[in-house]
Amino acid sequence: MQLTINGLDTRYVLSNEGGGPWLTFIHQLGGDLSIWDQLAGYFRDDFTVLRYDVRGHGQTAVPAHAYQVADLAGDLAALLDALGARSTHIVGMSMGGMIAQQFALDYPSRIDTMTLADTAAGTPADKRSVWDQRAASARNDAMKSLASGSLDRWFTPDFHSSHPEAIELIREVYERTPPEGFALASEALRDFDVRGRLAEMKVPTLAVAGTHDIGTPPALTKEIAEGIAGARFELLDAAHLAPIEQSHRFAALLETFLQSPV
Repeated sequence: MQLTINGLDTRYVLSNEGGGPWLTFIHQLGGDLSIWDQLAGYFRDDFTVLRYDVRGHGQTAVPAHAYQVADLAGDLAALLDALGARSTHIVGMSMGGMIAQQFALDYPSRIDTMTLADTAAGTPADKRSVWDQRAASARNDAMKSLASGSLDRWFTPDFHSSHPEAIELIREVYERTPPEGFALASEALRDFDVRGRLAEMKVPTLAVAGTHDIGTPPALTKEIAEGIAGARFELLDAAHLAPIEQSHRFAALLETFLQSPV
């Protein structure tokens, strides 16, 4: 399904078999809404489940100009408006977790709970060049140049060997990501920093990290939980995409959290 959101053709999938509260999943950099196929299926009987391609990813158009994470949060708000949703629970992974944090700050009355996976509240100054390097690689060398390194960080060797078909599907999505869409998103994430505003997020929060995540070490996700009053922190035996690598365990954590978020 497609809608024009903030001037950009945007792909989304809405599953509302259960007709329950809204639950929105936001994918990682270099991904698309398909990363949530399994988890969306798990929750669609009890929630109105929304997934969408972030601008410049999947089948959502690439913007013509640079933008900030606040613009990505605005895209979600506009999509919810177009679909008639007043508020939603949000699950954000990696880049999606940054969008969720910004949304919690900019639209506090529209977020019911926030589940953050393998994400950070900002990039230290000495690490910002990494985002510039990724943007340059995407523009100059195309996405295949980045794919193997990213997927090696995203999943443990055990998951690579035991789920080769899943890895290949995720690789295909990554390599199809428009290079300029990836580059613009990388530059937005480079500039994202809400570390000084965590206490302003007055929303029930679950933060989940992968023990083996070397791209976003668990300490960075734990920092978010420590900065938000009442937030919970959980570790999973996984790398960067913990909700995918440990999908059953993550689904159980999320289900329990959504039933009693406080």
